Amino acid sequence: MSIPATNSKTGHLSRRQLLVMSASGAALSALPFRAHAQEENDLKTLKKELFGDREIKKGKVSVTMPPISENGNSVPFEFEVESPMIDDDHVTRAVILSPINPEPLIADYGFTPASGKAAVATRIRLAGSQNVEVIAEMSDGTLWMGSEQTLVTLAACVIG
Repeated sequence: MSIPATNSKTGHLSRRQLLVMSASGAALSALPFRAHAQEENDLKTLKKELFGDREIKKGKVSVTMPPISENGNSVPFEFEVESPMIDDDHVTRAVILSPINPEPLIADYGFTPASGKAAVATRIRLAGSQNVEVIAEMSDGTLWMGSEQTLVTLAACVIG
């Protein structure tokens, strides 16, 4: 059974239509974005796709983000990777990952020694409070990670 959007005679919603729509909206708002276990599995799967089974070590990557973000639509975000950025020792790639966003890969940056510095300052969208990670791949194949936590009071990236 389909409920018409408006009453064809008056062009207004009936009380019944309004109640059905209100109940539907309340039920949808009570649902979580995604289960936490699913988020972790999505992130693990993405890391495996991007980097295989290589070990990801903590360090060399510093991440800066405000501890509280009033609006998830535009969160200031910076990272820098410690590296001399010379031919034999440089960052080749850095990715920003979000465990909660509908698409966990926020950005994928490529670097060369000509970059001079492996650093980025930007703004990102966040679907809610979370720990955002940056993984840097070095020219020798090693992987390094840094992360930062932020509390988002108004989430972005809402599906639907």
